[in-house]
Amino acid sequence: MNAQKLWATLAESVGTAVVGAHEPLRLLTAALLAGGHVLVEDVPGVGKTLLAKAFAKSLGLSFARVQGTPDLLPSDVTGSSVLDAGNFRFLPGPVFNSVVLFDEINRATPRTQSALLEAMQERQVSVDGVTHPLPRPFIVLATQNPIELEGTFALPEAQLDRFLVRVDLGYLSEPDERQMLRRLKDGDDQVERITPVVQAADLDSVAGSVRQVLVADEVEGYLLSIIRATREHADVRLGASPRSAVALYRTAQAWAALDGRAFVLPDDVRHLVRPVLAHRLVLDLDRELRGATRQAVLDEVLARTPVPVVEPA
Repeated sequence: MNAQKLWATLAESVGTAVVGAHEPLRLLTAALLAGGHVLVEDVPGVGKTLLAKAFAKSLGLSFARVQGTPDLLPSDVTGSSVLDAGNFRFLPGPVFNSVVLFDEINRATPRTQSALLEAMQERQVSVDGVTHPLPRPFIVLATQNPIELEGTFALPEAQLDRFLVRVDLGYLSEPDERQMLRRLKDGDDQVERITPVVQAADLDSVAGSVRQVLVADEVEGYLLSIIRATREHADVRLGASPRSAVALYRTAQAWAALDGRAFVLPDDVRHLVRPVLAHRLVLDLDRELRGATRQAVLDEVLARTPVPVVEPA
């Protein structure tokens, strides 16, 4: 199985439960193949949790859901050691699954949010001085509602930087919304009808092939020019980090592979700039109060950065 076939199979499977989420689902698939994590952020009721559950079930990997609440403890996520017959025994938490859905992550306290940092970056958890490796593949799908502020805790920059892409769903078009309503005749829970369509071995093979997708020198230079331009923009206090450059590089490789190409185009990079970089930028407070936005900054950066002409090898 190659990345293009994987995408076609996954899109058909998830589409049986989720309507009108082609672009967000493709971003989730690219993040999975690039070895990253996804922040699904949008207003209530647009299907964030539904998309995450349908995606996880189609993959056929071990799955756990964590509900973010103010009283959630770090040990509720990572696990803890308990005394058993005179010896301490480690009880793994829900993070020891291949797909972890952290619903409403911004309702968890900063302490609990920080418990995910090591897991997301190092693919391991350290408890009582002992390091426990996490399964592979491993992906965190976190959802949050950007509108509701009461009882929530903003994700710190270090946490946001661990998410490879940020996805928003938006409202459905009228035909898609009509299709969603018509599906109610067959029952409310469409996710239960999904059967796994991918094997873990296939995912490992496809993810390995994605790393071999060619990024020409011209495309690499274009990518770096965009990254560096964010650091020099007048509206930005903290521009894209070196980790952001790696994230954009890997995601562009996966995006090209999903199209069945063995090389990355400048258009791949342009298309992914907003979902990969927007949540990582920190705006100057004064400029933000005057109306500056991350999207506007990236639009300006893209407009000012010359697009190279690349001849496919």
